[in-house]
Amino acid sequence: MNASEPSDGQQPSFNSLDTLHKAAATCRACPRLVAWREEVAATKRQAFRDWTYWGRPVPGWGDPDARLLVLGLAPGAHGANRTGRPFTGDGSGSFLYPALHRAGFASGPTSTHRDDGLELIDCYMTGVAYCVPPKNRPNAEELNNCRSWLMQELALLPRLQAVLALGKIAFDGYLRALRELGHDLPRLTFSHGAAHALPAGLPRLYASYHVSRQNTNTGRLTAAMFDEVLTSIKTSLQRD
Repeated sequence: MNASEPSDGQQPSFNSLDTLHKAAATCRACPRLVAWREEVAATKRQAFRDWTYWGRPVPGWGDPDARLLVLGLAPGAHGANRTGRPFTGDGSGSFLYPALHRAGFASGPTSTHRDDGLELIDCYMTGVAYCVPPKNRPNAEELNNCRSWLMQELALLPRLQAVLALGKIAFDGYLRALRELGHDLPRLTFSHGAAHALPAGLPRLYASYHVSRQNTNTGRLTAAMFDEVLTSIKTSLQRD
């Protein structure tokens, strides 16, 4: 059983990731987030004044046959909200993609825009919120609104064996999604480097501090620490 198989037999509403992504990119369910993402896209940052910002929800991307899901929080204001791809165009991506490349999960170490030729290998990434929130803090209602999109992405990733949650909000959001899909789960606590074997054949859940500059610039999360988590995941996948 994978993460998308609820005990009540619920089925996804979309038959492909592509159709889900197109639908998700038109979502306007959260007025606060719609206003903020569009304001950021209109005002821009001076360094990106020549860009046409994406300014819409940012759904996941990667290998549809992936065994690893990297789950983040939300798009960055001048990163994914500008480029339309998760963790692309900001400091978080500058830390994450080289690490994925070192571990063999990405074809290259840099991600600059949606058509830069980069590919994820045996890896897919998404977030628990698809729209950039003010101060990087989606509220509970906004996370609830986005959870249905995440649940349907999970339904379309049948080969997952590992989920890497970046930060506590992503960690808790993933567990809440599983519970809403009907899975009976123990209470789990977030801690960096933790690995949890979940019941019912669900993917193993790994946890890491988020790859934000707040963590990487202060040394709370180092490249070596993150490489260790990815190596543990890679080793686990190789055994399966």
